[in-house]
Amino acid sequence: MSLTLEQIASLQPFAEELAEAAAAAIKPYFRSKLAVEDKGGRLFDPVTVADKAAEQAMRTLIISRYPEHGIVGEEDAARQGTSNLTWVLDPIDGTRAFITGLPLWGTLIALNDGEQPVIGVMNQPFTGERFLGTPAGAWCNGQPLKTRACSDIGSARVMCTTPDMFDNERQREGFFAVAADAQLVRFGGDCYAYCMLAMGLVDAVIESGLKTYDVQALIPIIKGAGGVITAWDGSDPQQGGTVLACGDAVLHEQLQKRLAEFI
Repeated sequence: MSLTLEQIASLQPFAEELAEAAAAAIKPYFRSKLAVEDKGGRLFDPVTVADKAAEQAMRTLIISRYPEHGIVGEEDAARQGTSNLTWVLDPIDGTRAFITGLPLWGTLIALNDGEQPVIGVMNQPFTGERFLGTPAGAWCNGQPLKTRACSDIGSARVMCTTPDMFDNERQREGFFAVAADAQLVRFGGDCYAYCMLAMGLVDAVIESGLKTYDVQALIPIIKGAGGVITAWDGSDPQQGGTVLACGDAVLHEQLQKRLAEFI
């Protein structure tokens, strides 16, 4: 970690300021009649004026306040900074939920110090919830978050945004092999599922096909709450791809070994 805890704490208010700017841009559009574009690809990949306006609002603030910082966002080109610090932005993670009026979406904001994301924010302005993670811990609206103990897949609540997200049939087979042994499986959720894991209400999130801006903000939240998040092969998940998050380290070890066979 190239930043000290004090330096991270000093940048945390700015991360929350970005969340407020994005919220102001997004809220007028939620549950309104919006034009929706499809960015193309294997699955329907929607984008709206709300996504674009929120990212632009955050980019404008970063460039104004910290012009030396880099920016990686979903809706615009990456901006190279002159420092090691990079903001990783997903203005609306869960745009499919957003356009169908469901509140299972959020703005994802991460600060990467050149080695790893050290600040993570998931802001849901409609429900008034802000999840925050740093190396010092994780919180929702200031209340500490803690994952729950669950070392047995038979007692576990497992989530995945959609079974269509897996890159190939082998990955899909791996997910359902694990899911078949779980107590409960729920689809939908996007970033919200990971935050419910940090809150101790979900035990595992198993996904694939994620981009770096889909996952970086969630890493400090999961880790800060005591959870574990890796790729299916156990490696660093910050560049996206396959992701396994668990609230219990014992459960994570078991599931990671099983999923590694399906990569």
